[in-house]
Amino acid sequence: MIAEQADFESEVRELVARVLAGVLDDPAPAAAPSTPTVPGSAASERIAIGADHGGFSLKQMLAAELVEAGWQVEDCGTDSTQACDYPDIAHRVARQVAKGDCTWGIMIDGAGIGSAMVANKVPGVRAAACYDLSTARNSREHNRANVLTLGAGLTGAALAWQIVQEWLATPWGGDRHLRRVALINEIEEMYARSEA
Repeated sequence: MIAEQADFESEVRELVARVLAGVLDDPAPAAAPSTPTVPGSAASERIAIGADHGGFSLKQMLAAELVEAGWQVEDCGTDSTQACDYPDIAHRVARQVAKGDCTWGIMIDGAGIGSAMVANKVPGVRAAACYDLSTARNSREHNRANVLTLGAGLTGAALAWQIVQEWLATPWGGDRHLRRVALINEIEEMYARSEA
């Protein structure tokens, strides 16, 4: 996975350089990444999962379903329904993905929106709040999302599990989406450079 990420980052840098130089006018690059980002086996990939107090029950259910399906699950908290702050836990989940300790992240709060905002502050994370199967597919295929956020107050347990399954099963689309994800990364890097 680390080698694939390095290859992708190299492709992104090359593509961004071409876009900025005006060499690439066609919105659809010719080549997609050599291997799609589809989850592998539980032995090779881990999923970080976390929730605030409002998402605790849904997190417990999803974690159990993931383990039963053969995934390795890293529980980032919370451990009860006692009130806590979702930004702290969303940050833990996002860091696990950004550091490469986990391939995927799932974070649950009341609406999924705040956790997506927090996770997207972590460089290298592309978090998406998903509410149905279409947004789950789109976030993976078009945006190469690596963190999924869910709203326990808006999404029932059965649908949440379907969303997780769809999200994990959907491969990165490459092709015309590559340039757009490269531009997302370039914007992130631009602000990171200005902060340094």
